Amino acid sequence: MSRTDTAQLTLSHDNENALVADLGGCWRLESSLPGLNELSQRLQTGAVKRVVFRGKGISAWDSTLLAFLVKAAETCHQAGLSLDFRDFPDGVERLLKLTQTPPQTSSAPTKTESDHLLVRLGTITINIHRNWLNGLEFAGELSSSLLKLVRGKVHFRRKDFLLLLEGAGAQALPIVTLISVLVGMILAFVGAVQLRQFGAGLFVADLVGLGMAREMAAMMTAVIIAGRTGAAFAAQLGTMQVNEEIDALRTFGISPMEFLVLPRMLALIVMMPLLTIYSAFLGVLGGGIVSALMLGIGLQAYFLRIQESVGLDHFLIGVAKAAVFGVVVAMAGCMRGMQCGRSAQAVGQATTAAVVSAIVWIVVCDAIITLLCQTFGI
Repeated sequence: MSRTDTAQLTLSHDNENALVADLGGCWRLESSLPGLNELSQRLQTGAVKRVVFRGKGISAWDSTLLAFLVKAAETCHQAGLSLDFRDFPDGVERLLKLTQTPPQTSSAPTKTESDHLLVRLGTITINIHRNWLNGLEFAGELSSSLLKLVRGKVHFRRKDFLLLLEGAGAQALPIVTLISVLVGMILAFVGAVQLRQFGAGLFVADLVGLGMAREMAAMMTAVIIAGRTGAAFAAQLGTMQVNEEIDALRTFGISPMEFLVLPRMLALIVMMPLLTIYSAFLGVLGGGIVSALMLGIGLQAYFLRIQESVGLDHFLIGVAKAAVFGVVVAMAGCMRGMQCGRSAQAVGQATTAAVVSAIVWIVVCDAIITLLCQTFGI
């Protein structure tokens, strides 16, 4: 390689106490590159106020040149000197601007104190409207996938579906067991404190049985699954969005809605009613323990009273609610995960939004179903 093709660094001083660094030759990996020792020694003299890098004599370059300039700029910044880059190729100047631009630490819009109240209300309204439209679009795509499933035109891996069933069902049994027993005991304790004043302690069985069968079993199970499985769905899909795995599926012609969302939806639709039945039984059992300890009501009399006062229709209402709640939790988790941004912070935001959305819609759906049941006398 000739001398003119080798990367060159020439240092000189001008009349303004500026150190001029002229770069020339070929700045590539295969070239012998000059070090920064001479530049550092010149900066330590104390007579330099400014450093000017000129690249007019550069014949060829690659990332080696940029790495050298970044390192030299760091050396100058440590010495407290100002920098000036002149006569560099356009590509080098653009890359230098990128290295000098600080990264965005947050994808969320910044809030300014000067925003008027009406502006903030308008922004909130627009965001609500946009989220509503996105939810309707997601629900439409999911409904289309369900119709394809009925017609046998949807294919997803059976192994993934079985793993989702295990994660949403069997692995959730410990926390569902704990919460259900405690809720049943709390209902029985509150009822026992009030009812034994009137000598009607046996009716604690009615309170616990109806409460667990119609409301608390489905509600508490749904909240547990929203915080556990729904958040996991959002985090999984959000991470896949960050890693561009969902884009890769679309590139291969695979629908993410059918391959990722639909199995999760079916897993919760199947497991939520089963977990609710399990939760209702444990809640009734927890109520029986409190009744036996506080009221002296035997478990046999307690369960006979529940059998008389709580019919199968009450349990079916709870199971139907559980199926609806399963759809709500799966939609919230998967939708937030699919709408996730491209950063780690966005994954956390999507997970939080999934849990909040799921709990809010669980309460709304429960209120609507309860109102319909009261209206039709069910």
